[in-house]
Parts: sequence; C-alpha cells; structure tokens
Amino acid sequence: MNVEYTGRQTVVTAKLKTQAEAGLARVAKVANRCTGAHVILTEDKYRKIAEITVSCRGEQLVAVCEATEMESALHDTLQKVEQQAIKHKKRWDTVRDHQPKPLESRV
Repeated sequence: MNVEYTGRQTVVTAKLKTQAEAGLARVAKVANRCTGAHVILTEDKYRKIAEITVSCRGEQLVAVCEATEMESALHDTLQKVEQQAIKHKKRWDTVRDHQPKPLESRV
C-alpha cells in the first residue's frame, strides 16, 4: 500500500510514521485490495488533528480526530478507520452471501 504523508504546520516524525504504518497494516489485513492511504497531520495552537484517507475497492475510508497530543489523535483516527474497514468487509460479505445461486446448483 502506498502511504503519503502531509504535515501542515508540523513535522511528521519517524515515530508518527511507524505508528501510522502499523495501524494501516492492520487495516490492510481486514480490508482487501487497499491501494493507497493519505495521512494528514495538522497542528493548530493547542489542538492536533489527524486525518486518514484509505482507498479500498473503489471506496474511500475517511476518519478525522483531534486531541491535545498528535500520537493520541493518530491512534484514535486509526481506530476509526479500522472500524470502518471491518464494517465495509461485513457489508461486502453479506452482499456476496445473499446473491442468488445459479439454476444448475438448485436442481
């Protein structure tokens, strides 16, 4: 998966990159066919905002969180994206399981 990092008014450190890559690896395990991710880290005066966009199966999984520390904002954002991926996978499996069977197998 291609991961793109953007730091707005902040520096993306190696620690934040490893944290993001570990979380995105969990998301990639759950949701198949993830092609890329974009991690945006923004810093205002007293708040840190993390936004993650993951492209999977033609859909976008997007989550935004804000906190006082960048690590906790990124952690919360990764949790939200992982929950969206789980929900997306369950929906995909449900649609696949409810498709009608071919006539040859019904006989």
